[in-house]
Amino acid sequence: MSQIQQKLPVNGNGDLKWLELVAQNVKSLRFGVVEIIVHDARVIQIEKTERVRLDKTEPT
Repeated sequence: MSQIQQKLPVNGNGDLKWLELVAQNVKSLRFGVVEIIVHDARVIQIEKTERVRLDKTEPT
């Protein structure tokens, strides 16, 4: 399992940039979670946790 945190710039220029970052993170996942951290009604951080699932195999 790997976890990546992205801290967003605090300036007001990239208000919808977070939406693009969320979309990119979701598209890059096969199994996992994308979490959006909000402070004072603004997205300040995006966390991605990716899980690697192993195929279930029957014991021989």
